[in-house]
Amino acid sequence: MIFAKGTLLPDSERKDLLGRLEDEINALRASPPLRAETVIEAVDALGKRLATGEFDALLHRFLPAGVTLEELLPLLRRETLETKLSAELGPEGFGDRTFSRTAARLLPLGTLFHIAPGNMPGLPVYTVLEGLLTGNVNLLKLPRSDKGLSLAAFQLLTKQEPQLAPYIYAFELPSKAADMKALASLADGVVTWGGDGAIKAARSLAGAGCKLMEWGHRLSFAYLSGYEEKEKELSALAEHIVRTGQRLCSSCQVIFLDTESREEGAAFCREFLPYLEAAAAKRPGPGAGAQATLSGYTALLERTVEGRLEGEALFRGRGCSVLFRPDRELELSPMEGNVLVKCLPREKLLPTLRRQKGTLQTAGLICAPERRETLTALLAQAGLTRITRAGTLSASFPGEAHDGEYPLRRYVRVVDIEA
Repeated sequence: MIFAKGTLLPDSERKDLLGRLEDEINALRASPPLRAETVIEAVDALGKRLATGEFDALLHRFLPAGVTLEELLPLLRRETLETKLSAELGPEGFGDRTFSRTAARLLPLGTLFHIAPGNMPGLPVYTVLEGLLTGNVNLLKLPRSDKGLSLAAFQLLTKQEPQLAPYIYAFELPSKAADMKALASLADGVVTWGGDGAIKAARSLAGAGCKLMEWGHRLSFAYLSGYEEKEKELSALAEHIVRTGQRLCSSCQVIFLDTESREEGAAFCREFLPYLEAAAAKRPGPGAGAQATLSGYTALLERTVEGRLEGEALFRGRGCSVLFRPDRELELSPMEGNVLVKCLPREKLLPTLRRQKGTLQTAGLICAPERRETLTALLAQAGLTRITRAGTLSASFPGEAHDGEYPLRRYVRVVDIEA
């Protein structure tokens, strides 16, 4: 299916649409830019309707198990969007910045081509929303796993505010389709989310005059150096691991311990496993636990075949597992509630993490209160872009950056106008 100017079209009309799309975009961009207030008002009104339960049947149809409306609603509030605009574009927003002889004016970059991932429900909609807030025309390549969620959201949004309809086009098409090149040729910027392969593909699509904005895959972890409230902190970490399935860039993949002792590492694994089992027992439906067990067994089998089990210890629980590994590297876990534990004393933290430069994102810090300031500074110097409490690695905060940058700044251009 295709979403174009507020209407769902069959894929058979793609060729005709692409043939006239440049003329449609040029005509739209010749008119005054879309106002951020128009977008905020529409999103806030839609969020209030969602909160009343008006669209519960639709959400039940499209939202995956474990994703709640409470996680999405904060992103749809006026105050959240206004805070985002102010933090990223300054208090003037799109107003002119006047100097002695010139005025600097913020304008949309123009047309953005978003290549969205499927690891987080609603992310394709959110990346388009960022494009709308900055007044851009948005072309979206939907992920295969979307299953209609984004198309339904765009229909609701454009019915709420018809002025937004000409600024949104969404396509279901394979990543290697020739039409990807056609869409990229219309764009002033390509916004790509994904791993190294996706970013390399996006670089080949973006022409010399097209800005490439990469939001690549990142790795996150928890770091333990003592406790403030031990039981509360370990419970929160376990619930985060199970709730996210470790599928997000901000999900905990490895629990690093501030020690050299393998004995202490194994003791922590035994201690943490009951917390993880308690969190896994709250999963909705029996299928999630089975998937977690399968993921754990698959990872173990792969390492057995590769002969990489020396020094490892597996602590298997019901629907989850804790795997102790003797190395210090940050890496992807088996996921689905199967977490890695490694020893990483604080004096080795920075040189170890610097080997992962460019892929670091969030550190969930559990530590004694008197160590928090020092360890926070050390993690920041190592290259982390978010430092949180262990249970809130994946929580969103008003005004926060994305992977160390403000997206809206990348989606606008500055025009200097001499007085």
